[in-house]
Amino acid sequence: MTTSVGIFVFDDVEVLDFAGPYEVFTTASRMHRRGAPAAPELFSVFTIGRTGAPVRARAGLEIHPDHDFVDHPPIDILIVPGGVVTQELEVPAVASWIGATAGRTRLTASVCTGAFLLAQAGLLDGKSATTHWEDVADLREMFPQLDVRIGVRWVDEDAIVTSAGISAGIDMCLHLVERIAGRELAERTARQMDFDWRENS
Repeated sequence: MTTSVGIFVFDDVEVLDFAGPYEVFTTASRMHRRGAPAAPELFSVFTIGRTGAPVRARAGLEIHPDHDFVDHPPIDILIVPGGVVTQELEVPAVASWIGATAGRTRLTASVCTGAFLLAQAGLLDGKSATTHWEDVADLREMFPQLDVRIGVRWVDEDAIVTSAGISAGIDMCLHLVERIAGRELAERTARQMDFDWRENS
């Protein structure tokens, strides 16, 4: 069975926050296919914007979302990256869409300051979470009901998973591959990416 992975993109999204997870899940699919050529695609990965209009990531990279909030296919895993999220926090439709979508997903995960968007949507209430080390104090101040942890690569709260900054999102997504498809595939994926997978101690 194919697991669909939807990655939210927006103006000033951090490039590696969305590209890292994209690379992990597409590489995991490729590694899975090598071992089982006749099997269905393991992961189907696509990007989603608020609208179908192009967005510019941090540093100016232009991204053309595959889908928008209205026309995207069903999502099994929602990835909410970070970057400069100030504008997204001020758009009620973003929190509304994230909250509603998370209610239908198997997993919802954030990278870096994407945790602010999950918190704004009410998904982290009463839970532990993490974010980029530089933003921990702001997350605690804005959402005092959260147990914000520092010094970890990710926090797994079953249906909700949050990661620390930027490259930690790759670590977290390898962890998600392990949860869904097993340790061996996660290790093969990291090896294919030539990535030094850092796990939580």
